Amino acid sequence: MVSVIGAGLPRTGTTSLKAALERLGFGPCHHMQEIGAHPEQVERWRQTLEGPVDWGGVLRGYRAAVDWPSAHFWLPLARTYPDAKVIVTVRDPHAWYASLRDTVYALLRNPGAVPREVQPVVTGMRPVLDRIWRDTFGTALADPMPDEHHAVEVFQRRTAEVTDALPADRVLIYQTGQHWERLCDFLGVAVPDEPYPRLNDRQAALSHLRRAARS
Repeated sequence: MVSVIGAGLPRTGTTSLKAALERLGFGPCHHMQEIGAHPEQVERWRQTLEGPVDWGGVLRGYRAAVDWPSAHFWLPLARTYPDAKVIVTVRDPHAWYASLRDTVYALLRNPGAVPREVQPVVTGMRPVLDRIWRDTFGTALADPMPDEHHAVEVFQRRTAEVTDALPADRVLIYQTGQHWERLCDFLGVAVPDEPYPRLNDRQAALSHLRRAARS
């Protein structure tokens, strides 16, 4: 049963949030990286292209879900799990745009930069990710990166969409870089006696791209 739904776009601290939720007892938490570790999930997600979607089957075994692909489906997930809390991770939108452009978009446009062991997963998920990208930005992954002004509008609209659709007590707008307190208060759990996770996979993604460019 999913108890926490991440509605924030990629590159908004979702890797750190996954680790934080698992530390707080809301694990395992789904994230795009889970599909790389469990390639059999590709077929579960491909049903989102046609529907109807069995969300209990797609996310079976998980107590939380953040990042794409699940974050794109925050509204049907919120309806399927009416008691689940919804977290919208945010950051400076212009820094977010640069990060998305230089990592997620660049990697999906250059499959050779993806680690060889997960290339079949990326290939299998490509139709799903292309649909999500098109729904989000109005363009295909094969097209040029959306311009910054349009992408920032999309980013800012996401927060408004979630807060307009759900009761205030179900939603937390969580700024990347904040500490445990707001998150734990929202989820009704104790604050851990350790630093909030600070996981950033941008450098790993850029390293893959640099190696691909040299090969």
